[in-house]
Amino acid sequence: MSIETVDLTHVYMPGTERAVVAVDRVSLRIDDGETVGIMGPTGSGKSTLIQHFNGLLRPTSGRVLVDGEDLWPREKEGPRTTDLHKVRRKVGLIFQFPEHQLFEESVYDDVAFGPRNLGLSEEEVRRRVTVALRMVGVPEDEAEALGRRSPFSLSGGQMRRVAIAGVLAMRPATLVLDEPTAGLDPRGRLELLETLSRLHRRWGLTLVVVSHNMEDLAALVDRVIILDQGRLILDGPTREVFRDPESLRRLGLDAPPVVALMHALAARGAQVDVSRLSPREAAEEIDQWIRAGRPRRAGSGREGDAGLVHV
Repeated sequence: MSIETVDLTHVYMPGTERAVVAVDRVSLRIDDGETVGIMGPTGSGKSTLIQHFNGLLRPTSGRVLVDGEDLWPREKEGPRTTDLHKVRRKVGLIFQFPEHQLFEESVYDDVAFGPRNLGLSEEEVRRRVTVALRMVGVPEDEAEALGRRSPFSLSGGQMRRVAIAGVLAMRPATLVLDEPTAGLDPRGRLELLETLSRLHRRWGLTLVVVSHNMEDLAALVDRVIILDQGRLILDGPTREVFRDPESLRRLGLDAPPVVALMHALAARGAQVDVSRLSPREAAEEIDQWIRAGRPRRAGSGREGDAGLVHV
């Protein structure tokens, strides 16, 4: 399933003195199976952009297409034929702090809420709840006991995974998350990142993640889109985007700690590959350089910007 925007513009309070252009002529395409991070300074339009991906917002101008179908066709093209309810089941959108939307007395009933409103049989609802909980890391033999608990008795990380399970029970093909690790302690953050990674690896979900945390994106996504003042500034492979801390700094963004470390070493004469993203990659690169006992050609990461699209 693909999501595409063409010259997408969204203006809040158009035609007034307080009009704000939140998204400005953004064109992009996200294909089935991708893992994409969206980042940018506060107020850059990230949250507004993703609310167009399943039709929660209507563009001021431009187009949004899901699987090639225009969600908001122009009047001269006839009435809209796309069922937005179906689109929103395909593209699951999870807002920041989704645990604040938990409201049922039990975990089971909260996860079951969406499927029940589809009019499914209770047997199918139970099946969906069990699978959704398994998708967020709850073993099948523990799902029943957890399902009886109040969601408000869980830790912050557990509550967030239950909230995500409620969206997964609707069987989306794409999961769009706004700041998914915000407010979590280190353990909860790592557990959630592993959950999201598993959803992509094992279950094949397309992931779109909005985050200020570059370390999270470095660990999770293969492609990064950067917005600034509503415009798409940069779009490319994660490794290519993060290898240039100076460009990030000009946008008010800090490079992931591992990337900053590798650049600091290179600036002091170490012949290391500055495109390393994870702590493990960095440790292996540094160990290899130390063991060599002399400068070596390691692909400094400065040979070019292949794969980057500057806009």
